[in-house]
Amino acid sequence: MDIEKAASRREEEEPIVQRPKLDKGKGKAHVFAPPMNYNRIMDKHKQEKVSAAGWKRGVAIFDFVLRLIAAITAMAAAAKMATTEETLPFFTQFLQFQAEYTDLPTMSSFVIVNSIVGGYLTLSLPFSIVCILRPLAVPPRLFLIICDTAMMGLTMMAASASAAIVYLAHNGNSSSNWLPVCQQFGDFCQGTSGAVVASFIAATLLMFLVILSAFALKRST
Repeated sequence: MDIEKAASRREEEEPIVQRPKLDKGKGKAHVFAPPMNYNRIMDKHKQEKVSAAGWKRGVAIFDFVLRLIAAITAMAAAAKMATTEETLPFFTQFLQFQAEYTDLPTMSSFVIVNSIVGGYLTLSLPFSIVCILRPLAVPPRLFLIICDTAMMGLTMMAASASAAIVYLAHNGNSSSNWLPVCQQFGDFCQGTSGAVVASFIAATLLMFLVILSAFALKRST
């Protein structure tokens, strides 16, 4: 009797747990319904996706405009340097004073690098258009940021080296007994200076393109 009383008392103290009923023999499990605010959550997610696509499309359009301006600037810098030359008015049959970009290897490299950068920026315009049509796509944006970073480094390197040569042409170097040649070749120095400034502008635009792509990729993650 004591055992039966203890067992009944234990059953009264244990909590009652309702177990889900399974359809025996049919192998069917109960499917839980989604929460009541499921549709609201999905609508909010869609709205956030649409808003993200909207501002990323605006960034892509701005990227396209900057890329086009940078391409024109880089090609203008290369063309200006390649077409700048000057011949002094006093010369003889056997002696002629002439200055052109092929006289300096740094200037020749400047023309090559800026031509490559201008060609790359022109060929990258279709990828920028893809980013406008598909603003949430990550692969084209990632490809552009990698290539833009490399081209920015090349442009900055060529512009900096040419700027050093132009500075020596304008001011000379008394320690090395290098005389400023821009006193005689004024037009040549003005043309090369303009080309170097245009190249620095192209490098700055490329830097802005890298920042824009990095910002868009960060907000994508």
